[in-house]
Amino acid sequence: MFTVLTCVTEQHDLALVGLAGLICFLASHCAMLLLDRAMSSAGAARWVWLMTAGAAGGFGIWATHFVAMLAYDPGVVVGYHAGLTLVSLLVAMVATTGAVAAKMAYERWTANIIAGVLFGVGIGSMHFTGMLAIEFPGQIAWDSGFVTASVALGIGFSVAAFRFAGRGERSLPGQLAPTLLLTTGVVALHFTAMAGVTVTPGIVALDPATLLSPAVMVVTIAAVTFSLLAAGFAAAIFAVRSEAKTAKAERNFKLLVQGVTDYAIYMLDPHGKVSNWNAGAERAKGYSADEIVGKDFSLFYSEEDRRKGLPQRALETARAEGKFEAQGWRYRKDGSSFWAYVVIDAIHDETGALIGFAKITKDNSKQKADADRIEEVTRNLDVALENMGQGICMFDADERLVLCNKRYLEIFKFPEGSVRPGMPYRQIVDVGYAAHAENPAEAAARAEAHYIRNMALIRGGAGSAVHKYPSGISIQQNVNILPNGGWVVTFEDISDRVKSEEQVAFLAKHDALTGLPNRLQFGERVAEELMVADRLRGKVAVIGIDLDKFKEVNDQHGHGTGDMVLVELTRRLGEVLQEGEFIARFGGDEFAATKRFDDLSVLHDFIARLESALGGMICIDGFEIKTGASLGVALYPSDAESVDGLLANADLAMYRAKQSLLQKVCFYEAAMDETARRRRALANDLWACIDRNELHLHYQVQKSVRTGEITGYEVLLRWRHHERGNIPPMDFIGLAEECGAILPIGEWVLREACREAASWNNGHKIAVNLSPVQLGHADMAAVISGILAETGLDPRRLEIEITESSIIIDKDKALSTMREMKALGVSIAIDDFGTGYSSLETLRSFPFDKIKLDKSFMAEVESNAQSKAIVRAILALGRSLEVPVLAEGVETQAQLDTLLEEQCDEAQGYLLGRPQAMGEAVVGKAA
Repeated sequence: MFTVLTCVTEQHDLALVGLAGLICFLASHCAMLLLDRAMSSAGAARWVWLMTAGAAGGFGIWATHFVAMLAYDPGVVVGYHAGLTLVSLLVAMVATTGAVAAKMAYERWTANIIAGVLFGVGIGSMHFTGMLAIEFPGQIAWDSGFVTASVALGIGFSVAAFRFAGRGERSLPGQLAPTLLLTTGVVALHFTAMAGVTVTPGIVALDPATLLSPAVMVVTIAAVTFSLLAAGFAAAIFAVRSEAKTAKAERNFKLLVQGVTDYAIYMLDPHGKVSNWNAGAERAKGYSADEIVGKDFSLFYSEEDRRKGLPQRALETARAEGKFEAQGWRYRKDGSSFWAYVVIDAIHDETGALIGFAKITKDNSKQKADADRIEEVTRNLDVALENMGQGICMFDADERLVLCNKRYLEIFKFPEGSVRPGMPYRQIVDVGYAAHAENPAEAAARAEAHYIRNMALIRGGAGSAVHKYPSGISIQQNVNILPNGGWVVTFEDISDRVKSEEQVAFLAKHDALTGLPNRLQFGERVAEELMVADRLRGKVAVIGIDLDKFKEVNDQHGHGTGDMVLVELTRRLGEVLQEGEFIARFGGDEFAATKRFDDLSVLHDFIARLESALGGMICIDGFEIKTGASLGVALYPSDAESVDGLLANADLAMYRAKQSLLQKVCFYEAAMDETARRRRALANDLWACIDRNELHLHYQVQKSVRTGEITGYEVLLRWRHHERGNIPPMDFIGLAEECGAILPIGEWVLREACREAASWNNGHKIAVNLSPVQLGHADMAAVISGILAETGLDPRRLEIEITESSIIIDKDKALSTMREMKALGVSIAIDDFGTGYSSLETLRSFPFDKIKLDKSFMAEVESNAQSKAIVRAILALGRSLEVPVLAEGVETQAQLDTLLEEQCDEAQGYLLGRPQAMGEAVVGKAA
């Protein structure tokens, strides 16, 4: 060691030694720095950095050696052989390059040892080759110990230097450690080897003039070395800074990508394998990076989509077009699905080769749900708009159509395709009028007027308007002004409604069948006539009209025929009316007429014309129907001073005419009021007659024509009024039916008759008449059942007599009630047979237990051959139907003999027994 120090201090120029050390340090640091760049690079860049490190580091180490050699003073004039000098430079560069390559090619200790050995041996070879390039007079001797030691030191420090090299250290000690170790190795090798050198001068000296000046060489070598090292350092510094910026950008990008949680951002290799994974991807799809990296991205598709090849087609599209963009269902690790917006970008390197794909996935499930809801609402709105009964359209502030539905086009009958969104309202109006007008000029004028009128309504804030068109349709328009200046308008075709309202208004004051004014309008008209009569001191006649036997028309020919009769009579009445005359229909067969007059002859002429129109023959469906009417006349102001009073008095007069056989027109008389009051009083008494115990029953015997034996009794009602005495049934039965008292009275008759019959000691039947009102009562069968149960009468002993007219009123209901009664065991007889309108049809519809021949036929059977023929026919009919026939009104023996001769079954009448109360003596005698 001492020898080495002596060599350095005594045989070397210390200034040049310092310069050599500086060069060595810089060269070593440059070589280590460029080695670090090479190890952190790849591809062609790595080779560039490797060659740069070998060239710069090798040249610097050689320069260190050469400057140190120039600092050595052997005591003689020396020179340098150019060829060997260049060989030593080449050895230094190759050795440095080989060491750097070995460091990068091998791993850990193997790389360090190989690199250190190559560098140490190479530097030693460079040193000794350089020593051989020295030319001087004399000889050089080497100490093998120092030579071996120098090479060993060079290798040892080089291995240590490469041990710490290439770590990418950021700290200053970490960066300087390999540089210092390599510098120490080079310096130790050089000066240890120089300590073992012994120079023996020769006899012949070299001419200094032929040799290179050491000073010039030092300056030249130093300048070239420092330039080369500066270039290396500059390249390394620029590279470091560039990599630092790149690393920072990559780090920031990585932080950005990894920090995004709303988007799944990841890379795919060219085959579709996941190569990286961010937090957003883990959050969106449930896979961690360890679970998914290296897996095929088709995992995110459904099995069906994979079968269809959708993942592969997505990559092919991105590869061919540079980008793939789509939306669809994707699946998470747990199997749940979400609606994804996917973008796949193809990534290429600088040569254009595909290196992978960048894939971004956004979970748009909420947006899709919102879009689906909006779409559904829109679809429902479209459906609602297209199925509205109203037409609807919207216009913007510039009067341009925004939207309209199909109904709007249908209402105004626009030609197909003629109305489109964006059209001005004025143009739409022109299209509508032009489509339905033959004259273009007229259509344009009407369109102009319509536009001006309607825009005035809209801008004026009129919310609703009705437009009536020449075609007869009525359109209701409702406008709502929008905040932006536009408007929404709905159109409804109210033609039918307007017609209905007009019809309702018409029917409110007119008769639906005939179109004549009704009672309400008639009252208003009479009131007007009364006011005019007061001013002019005139008179007013109110005429009540009731058609004669109109019920028979309905019963015989049906209500349809009756309606036709009414319509025809209305037509006739219209033909005879003159100015100031007024006729109304109150309903059914009731009419009324009024006329203001001054002279009675004018009134009589009006009445005559009415009689003429209402009387005569009407031919309908081959039937000739004779019509007529009863008229009652009340005059203002003599008979009444109010409309109601005139109508009431006209009715009284009309009823009098109806009851008269000769008069068809009756004028009101004061005595009529008294008759009406008596009827009202009698009707009131009917409701109280049961409680007053004024009713009682008589019985008329019924006998067998052949044997004369009693077969039963017909129950007849009698009324002994507390003030008027006995009142005939013909005077109160009809009144009881009119006022409704027949229901409680009829029930009392049934109960009392059954109670008395149940007390008899024989099995004779009792026949009880049932009024049409009772038959129409819904609970009649239940009433009879209750009475039978209450009185204990055998149902077979009760016979209900029903007139044919009772059945005709409501045939279906009557037949249903009769079947219910017959189911109780009660027998049913048809009364007054032969006087109805369709007797054979009635017999066919219901199996009666007995036919009662009307007494009107018996009154003429002796003197009228036609009546006798009718009796014979009815009896034959009964035998054919196996229904017994009972003849009423037998008052003479001749009549009874006729019945016996014609094989009649039963008879009743004064000849056989008068109606009387059924006392005990009568019962016993009957027994």
